[in-house]
Amino acid sequence: MISRHLDRSMDKIKKMILELSATVEQNVQMAVQAVSERNSQMAQQVIDSDNDIDKLEVDIEEECLHILALHQPVAIDLRFVVSVLKINNDLERVGDESVNIAERAQYLASNPVLEIPFDFTIMLAKTKQMLQRSLDSLMNMDAELAHQVGTQDDEIDELNRQMYAYVQESIRAQPEHVVALIHLLSVSRHLERIADYATNIAEDVVYMIEGEIIRHKPENFG
Repeated sequence: MISRHLDRSMDKIKKMILELSATVEQNVQMAVQAVSERNSQMAQQVIDSDNDIDKLEVDIEEECLHILALHQPVAIDLRFVVSVLKINNDLERVGDESVNIAERAQYLASNPVLEIPFDFTIMLAKTKQMLQRSLDSLMNMDAELAHQVGTQDDEIDELNRQMYAYVQESIRAQPEHVVALIHLLSVSRHLERIADYATNIAEDVVYMIEGEIIRHKPENFG
């Protein structure tokens, strides 16, 4: 009977973390799209939905603590709940990064048009793929897929460096656009942070499945 109750509770937090991840992924997409399309209304949707993300994060944390207190899980079940607690927090931070991007989008939309030769769609696609793979690895208990996430982080770092170099050059050529260019650099930096959170999630999945803490051990990840 206890096992059946635990299984139901575990299924519940799986569904909740899936709901949170879907909302967060959508907000990342919308925030970057708002930058590219100078869409202030879309950016506001991202900002407004952040309260829903915060509420769901709290609900998931409470459910995990309920499982720990009531069912006292062990082995893989315990590692799963502990990992979800950490992943839950990382997803909420990804949501915050989306809000930061959306705020940059609102500024850019309310100021003179600035041509953006840097293609954010590439960085967005790679960042979203990292986030999706890390979450898929959690739901499918797939350590191999989690390890793949680690190999992509260097690509995002390189794109962020390219954006930094572009902004440096553009500030010299277009000093009148310095504030807008700094906002664009912030978008790149926030995407790079989202990729870091995706890496954290994948590392937690590896711990959950293999029982090994690989954070701070890059040679064991990727």
